[in-house]
Amino acid sequence: MATRHLYLARHGAADAFGELTDVGRRQAGLLGERLAGIPVDAVWHSPLPRAGASAHELARHLPDPPVAKAVELVDHVPYVPPAAETPRSWAGFFDGYDETEAASGHRLAQALVARFAKVIPDPTAKDTHEVLVTHAYPIAWLVRHALDAPPSRWLGLNSANAALTVIEYRNGLPPTLVMFNDMSHLPADLCWTGFPDHVRP
Repeated sequence: MATRHLYLARHGAADAFGELTDVGRRQAGLLGERLAGIPVDAVWHSPLPRAGASAHELARHLPDPPVAKAVELVDHVPYVPPAAETPRSWAGFFDGYDETEAASGHRLAQALVARFAKVIPDPTAKDTHEVLVTHAYPIAWLVRHALDAPPSRWLGLNSANAALTVIEYRNGLPPTLVMFNDMSHLPADLCWTGFPDHVRP
């Protein structure tokens, strides 16, 4: 039975203009070193510059996989919950999202799932290994989907810059969340960027 392995990573640290910083390049390079032993078939990235630069930086450490843009990986709000489903601490976050914007984001989230969160249809196919360099919200949505959690549960599933999340898909079985937000490839001074500045373990 073939397994589809997705290696999800948030882009490296970026500046206020959305460009990858030197710290972000180091983070992406270390993630590439961690994935160097994996037979990666493809590296997909968001159209945004910080994700594209991260993808190319990590791909330098891999055995020449194709690197390509996937519009489904762009940064977006995948689901705007109704007021009854919105945690109090998130209430103001969705101010200004109208129905058209919310519907557009949700369509994009559905396209993300349809393209990447599925098994290999050919039972004779070999395992595939794909790296997806994207943003915190699409990762949260894919994790929520893998766990079959309510749509609003993507809220609060944050990922650090260049952290690794792994999901596996097999025919006839629910998705397996292998790891989430793992930063063991990063030294302490490169961990937890992209999170609020608090004390972290």
